Amino acid sequence: MTERRYEEKEEKQEKENEKQEEKNWEEKWRRDPLSAIAWAGILIWAGLALLAESLGFLARFRPLHAWTLIFTGAGLIVILEAFVRLLVPEYRRPVTGSIIFGLILLGIGLGNLIGGWGTIWALVLIALGMSMLIRGFVSHR
Repeated sequence: MTERRYEEKEEKQEKENEKQEEKNWEEKWRRDPLSAIAWAGILIWAGLALLAESLGFLARFRPLHAWTLIFTGAGLIVILEAFVRLLVPEYRRPVTGSIIFGLILLGIGLGNLIGGWGTIWALVLIALGMSMLIRGFVSHR
C-alpha cells in the first residue's frame, strides 16, 4: 500500500514539474519575443531567397545565389537583433556571441558574393576586435 502511494505522489510531482516547465517556456518567450522574431525573420528570408531562385529571379544577377542571400540576410538579422538588445533595456542581455555569429554568417554570405575570402575574413576579424574594444569601454564605465 505504501509503495502505491509513493508511486502516486511521484506521478503527481512529475505532472506538476511538466506544467511548471511549460509555464517557464511560455514565460521565456513572452518576456523575450525578440529571439522568436529574429528566427522567424531568418526563416522567412531564407524561404524568399529560395523561392526567388526557383522562379528564376536571381538568374539576372549572375553572382547572386540563394545561399549567398540566405547567409548574408541571416547575418544582418542576427546583428540587428544584437543592436536592438543593446538599445532596448527590457531585452538587454549579453550580445557578444550573437555579434560573432552574425559576423560569421555575414562573412560566409559576402565571401560567396565577392569571392575574396581573405578580404572578407580580415574585415570580420577587424569587426570582432572592434566590438570587443567597444564592449570593454562600455562595460567599465
